[in-house]
Parts: sequence; structure tokens; C-alpha cells
Amino acid sequence: MPMNKSIIVGQRKLLSCLFSATLAISVLLGGGCQAATREEVAAIKVEKASDFQFWNADSPTLKKITRFVKEATTPGHPHFIPESRRVAVFDMDGTFYCETAPLYFQETMFLHRALNDKSYTPDKKMANFAKKIQPKIMDKTGLTPKETKRLVNYLTKAYQGMTPEEYRAYVRNFMQTNETGLDNLKRGEAFYLPMVEIISYLSNSGFAVYIDSACSFLTTRELVEGVIPIPSDRIIASDFVYTTTGMGKDAPEDHFFDRHKEKVVISGKPLVDNAKTRKIFSLLNQIGKKPVLAFGNSMGDSGMFEYTLQDNAYNSAAFCVLCDDTERELGNLKKAAGMEKTALKRGWNTISMRDEFKTIYGDNVKRSDR
Repeated sequence: MPMNKSIIVGQRKLLSCLFSATLAISVLLGGGCQAATREEVAAIKVEKASDFQFWNADSPTLKKITRFVKEATTPGHPHFIPESRRVAVFDMDGTFYCETAPLYFQETMFLHRALNDKSYTPDKKMANFAKKIQPKIMDKTGLTPKETKRLVNYLTKAYQGMTPEEYRAYVRNFMQTNETGLDNLKRGEAFYLPMVEIISYLSNSGFAVYIDSACSFLTTRELVEGVIPIPSDRIIASDFVYTTTGMGKDAPEDHFFDRHKEKVVISGKPLVDNAKTRKIFSLLNQIGKKPVLAFGNSMGDSGMFEYTLQDNAYNSAAFCVLCDDTERELGNLKKAAGMEKTALKRGWNTISMRDEFKTIYGDNVKRSDR
């Protein structure tokens, strides 16, 4: 006999609660899973202030966020925000997902593609470039502006001719590899658990939560799908430039796409980079509403920070995650200090990973050099 729908829903909620409770107990006792699995991250559910498990009790950020939400959702309060205007935006890399092992996901995947993927033969220039920058990326001595620009161009050229589905499958496979410099952590699991709680809390408090990332649409969607409670149509990111196998020199607006003879593929042209002020334009085009909350971690997020705070009709706030944890993460104290200084000057709140996160990925994730 078919099971009643309400029973199925109830069982799913119970399973979610059990996942969350098991993970939280593991963290509190200092043991358990190597890292939170994707299933466990997906099960994180915060509906009220007392549900948070992965923040230190004295966290100033947690106090600010819960107060903001309480005021925004209380009718009659001076800071009440109608539900239709409760929009929160999050950057991804370095905000709720690892960007330090040793670099952003896409850049690290490029090195794998150019140097280690036996199914792919890069051209000589690409291979030599990858060999040249790999030591700099691994020891974090930094790339020159010219090298950075060239690397961004190769992020798409290395996958030229792939269909979107083939590219996402490639991302999915790379997600199964281990993070560099952090033990017991796969790339597909490298989410900051405290920040996932914030996303869940806002989603369950009537906020429309968006991702506004400089990572590509395809990569971002594959990384967060089924894990982070943000639907794919609320993801804003950098654009791949596509072509079709039959388009030739036609302009896209002039080309007739024949479904029987051609397919959509990655052209290999550079990404349309969604960073800094372009993030503002993306918000205008794809949301059409000014956010009241913005979360990021770098100057690449400065556009959405400033836009959120500028002449907002409602109470608003910006939060900058500082990469200041060098014991549990591959932090960068110089960058963290610089961002903290800028944040204080610009009126952005700061979030200390070192001082405010009870755990980051799960307590059994350790630095490889410790």
C-alpha cells in the first residue's frame, strides 16, 4: 500500500534532525567523522537562534545575526522588513567554502586538468604555463597580475568543446579528490559548517538567499547542489561563453540551432568575471531587489557590500569572513589583517574564523603540516 505523503515528509525531517544531531555531538566531543559528509552538511537545519551548534557561544557575529533576524521578522518593530524584501547574498569561495587548499576550486582543477589528467593533452603553451605556476600556487608565493590573467583565460580554454553536462561531470569527479594541505577532507565536503548554519537560519526565517560568486555558474551549481539550501535559479556567478558545434562564425542571435545536428559546448573564450562592481550589476539584472544582508570575504565582494549598505530602505548589514585561522585552516594572517582594516573603515562587520567558529569542517580535519 502506498505510504502517506505526510509520513514520508515526517521521516525525512526526522532523518535530517538525526544527521544534524549526530554531527553536532561529534564536534562537541571532539571526534566522529573525518569531515562532515555532503549528506550531513545538507542535513544542517537551523530554524531558531537556539539551534546553532557550530559557533562559539560568545560569537559577536551570531548575536548580530540573530538580533537582525528577530527585528526583521517582528511586525511593528522599527527594523521590520517585509518578507518580499528579505534578500541575503553570499559569495562562495572563502565565505562558506574553502579557497585555501591551495587556491580556488576552479584554479586547482585547472592544474589537475593540465598536469595530471591522462585523458587530456594540453597544448605546449598551456602545459608549460601550468608547470610554471604550480609551485607558486602550492607554496602561496603569489602570481603576477599577468599570470593571474592568463590563468583565468585557461580556466575555460582547458575545457573547450565540452558540453555543460560533461563539464559538470568533470567537476563532480574532481570533488571526490582530497584537499591539498588539509587531511581527512574531500573537495566536495569543504564547506564551512558555521556559515552553512547561517544560510539555513536565514532561509528558514523568510529570507530569499542567493549566491553571488566569481566562480562559474556550472562549477558553483555542481558544488552546492543537494547540499546548500539555495535553488539553482538563485545562483549568480561568472558566465562561460558558449558556442555550438554548428555555429561557426555566426553571431548567436543570428544562428538557427538544429537540435538534430549540433550541441552546445564551451567555446574556450575567457569567463565573464563576476567580481567587484560587476556583482552589483548582476544583482540588478538577476534579482532586481537590493539585498539587506551581504556576506563575503575579499575585495572581490566589495561591490555587493557597498551596494547593500548604500541608501537602503531597510536595516542592512555586510559581513566579511576573515581567513585568520592558521591552526584548523590554511589561513592568511596578512590578508585577514588587511580585510579587517578595510572592513572597519567601510562599516562592514567582520567574522573571525579563528575566534568565532567552534569547528570549520569537523574536528578531525587537520592541517597536513601539523
